[in-house]
Amino acid sequence: HPKNFMPDKEEKKYRYNALGMVGSPACGDMMKMWLFIDPKKEKIVSCRWRTFGCASAIASTSVLSMMISEKGGMSLARALAITPKDILERLGGLPSKKIHCSVLGDKALRAAINDYFRRTKQFDRIIEEGSRIVDKDVQVTDKDIEQAVLDGVRTIEELQERTKIGTSDAGCLPEAEELLRFYSEKHFGVK
Repeated sequence: HPKNFMPDKEEKKYRYNALGMVGSPACGDMMKMWLFIDPKKEKIVSCRWRTFGCASAIASTSVLSMMISEKGGMSLARALAITPKDILERLGGLPSKKIHCSVLGDKALRAAINDYFRRTKQFDRIIEEGSRIVDKDVQVTDKDIEQAVLDGVRTIEELQERTKIGTSDAGCLPEAEELLRFYSEKHFGVK
């Protein structure tokens, strides 16, 4: 029973001030997220979404929408700190092949918040998507993983040897593995 889903017929009636949309070439999932953010409190008052994809994508987005809008709304700063791991924990987990679904929800949320910053002319607060930290302990970003793939890394073991990702916090490894698969497919067609 997905929560906060946006049916087609309600889209034109929904009041929002932030919109994010992302898609994954790896699996074809597309996510669109509408937010209403209270500009005075900088809290997400409501969230609606539509996901075109698998059941895991639907479940991940539903849970994320609940996380950010419950209890009076989540602050933008806190929402920007949500990770796919947080979504997975709240959801109760996903099969490893479906981890990317929580990554997409996370990206759709950030895209919507960036849209809000653009609409409110807070350009200095826009966070460029290309430099998201995956492992905070060793400061490995998604771009570091992409560069490793371009340099020939193909396995999680090779990625760990090269970047030291997950050596002190193994909790980031599912996301690292998904990014490794994503960039391998994106650049080399390798699944």
